[in-house]
Amino acid sequence: MRDQRLLYAAAFLRALATGMIGVLLAIYLARLDFDPRAIGVLVGAGLGGAALATLLVTLSGDRLGRRRFLLVLALTGAAGGAVLALASSALAVGAAVFVGMVNGMGRDRGASLVIEQAVLPATTSDEHRTRAFAWYNVLQDVGHAFGGLLAALPATLRQLGGVGEVASLRAAVVVYALLLLATAGLYPWLSSAVEAPTRNRRARVSPQTRRMLWKISALFTLDSLGGGFLTAALLSFFFFERFGVGVGVIGPLFFAARVANALSHFAAAWLARRIGLVNTMVFTHIPSSLLLATVAVAPSFPIAALLFLLREGLVEMDVPTRQSYVMAVVRPEERTIASGVTHLVRMGAWAVAPPLAGLLMHGGALATPLIIGAAMKIVYDLLLWRAFRNAPPPEERDAGTGAGTHS
Repeated sequence: MRDQRLLYAAAFLRALATGMIGVLLAIYLARLDFDPRAIGVLVGAGLGGAALATLLVTLSGDRLGRRRFLLVLALTGAAGGAVLALASSALAVGAAVFVGMVNGMGRDRGASLVIEQAVLPATTSDEHRTRAFAWYNVLQDVGHAFGGLLAALPATLRQLGGVGEVASLRAAVVVYALLLLATAGLYPWLSSAVEAPTRNRRARVSPQTRRMLWKISALFTLDSLGGGFLTAALLSFFFFERFGVGVGVIGPLFFAARVANALSHFAAAWLARRIGLVNTMVFTHIPSSLLLATVAVAPSFPIAALLFLLREGLVEMDVPTRQSYVMAVVRPEERTIASGVTHLVRMGAWAVAPPLAGLLMHGGALATPLIIGAAMKIVYDLLLWRAFRNAPPPEERDAGTGAGTHS
């Protein structure tokens, strides 16, 4: 239980940092005189760095030690944030976001998540696994929510302290770096029980798991390409440019969105027990994408904000269910590589999409990436349901839950 609490605390702090930088990154870069094309490239570079770290964790995380890797990732992220707070040139900013794995998604989806999710199932039973993932994601989204509030820090500094706009944004990035540094203080307290049972041996997966990973990774790639058009950094930039609202308004909006995300995880665990993990993933995700498409054409900020919040109440319900499903259908010794592979394809796809979204925003309508992202996600949901509706996890086969057991 101590390991579980430490993982929850680290996830919360990292999410707090990620939630803040997701709102501020594109606006900060815009105030450093980067245009939308360059902003898209830099957001993609940060996600590219996270993808590379995820690859290293997938290949060597268990062998080199999970605690050691978590500590190194936290320290590297903090260092990258510190450099980003001081840099101004394109080369320095690009290096900072890439090496520091600066996550413009606005949600924590990095390499540390891979390790923590591989550890988490061992801290609970199969029956309570989805609930453990739900709590993990709730704490993350609470962190994301308060990170959205922290994004209002620059506006507060300007109003109360007379700090200049760029200086206030730099101060917020320093806070981001300090939050990541705080997570580094937690990981050394993890017990040796978090290490992989196959440590010091090369990770291997069974042919059955390999086939499943190929199929589900291809689908996750499509989903993440759509998600890469919809990073928090680009969505906040959309609200900033389209409706003229500043971080003092956008920050609280993202706070409310992450609260909606957090509440939805409990609903996801409840719903999954009744209709199954795969059905919960699909039947909540499609409406969220339709709502996102309406945000793109909303006539005013209040309407767009309301539709956005409704979307956020549904969009994350597939996260704990998806994580639980992947961990359930592989053996315990395969969990790190399964978590790593599925996160790696997602990170890689996320890294590719923001530069394209920035290009579309620069040369076309600001709303174009939202429409494209929503459409790609709907296609993913339909393909996922077709591919996995008849492949329930063990607890659903035993209990007769979900569509797959009735086919």
